Amino acid sequence: MEQQTELTGRDDARRAGPANVLGRLAALGIEASTHEHPALFTVEQSKEMRGNLPGGHCKNLFLRDRKSRMWLVVCREDLRIDLKALGWKIGADRLSFGSADRLMRVLGVIPGAVSPLALINDTDHQVTVILDKAMLTLTPLNYHPISNEMTTAIAPEDLMVFIRSCGHEPMVVDLDLGD
Repeated sequence: MEQQTELTGRDDARRAGPANVLGRLAALGIEASTHEHPALFTVEQSKEMRGNLPGGHCKNLFLRDRKSRMWLVVCREDLRIDLKALGWKIGADRLSFGSADRLMRVLGVIPGAVSPLALINDTDHQVTVILDKAMLTLTPLNYHPISNEMTTAIAPEDLMVFIRSCGHEPMVVDLDLGD
């Protein structure tokens, strides 16, 4: 909570944490398995630490455009993303990474803990969710449940149920944009 206060300048006890995410998954009847591990901040660290954890491993990009619209792009971990081409594809102009302060304010997570499971904190529905079409063919999918010290595996169709339960309708997009 200390880091959250530092980034936002306030203590917001209304933010959902891992227990809230796991509770929502259970309430929705979604089967999930969660593994605890040391804090991971990058895809490279995740690859080193995950061992034989099965399923699709993903990266999550919290972006904003020139009009200050916010985007959460969720894709396969090794997919190369060209922000200019992505912006054209999703109708955003001049995409850039959102700040740590904005990330905490909107999704309630620190850099390295971004995931679609953090949408539980976007109660004002400020973020447009973009899901990589090819990622949704992998099962299970692995994401941090608010904390980058945990990884939760869920089925792709259950990811969609969870996102919709947070009031978002994700855009499924072919993100294989080529080089």
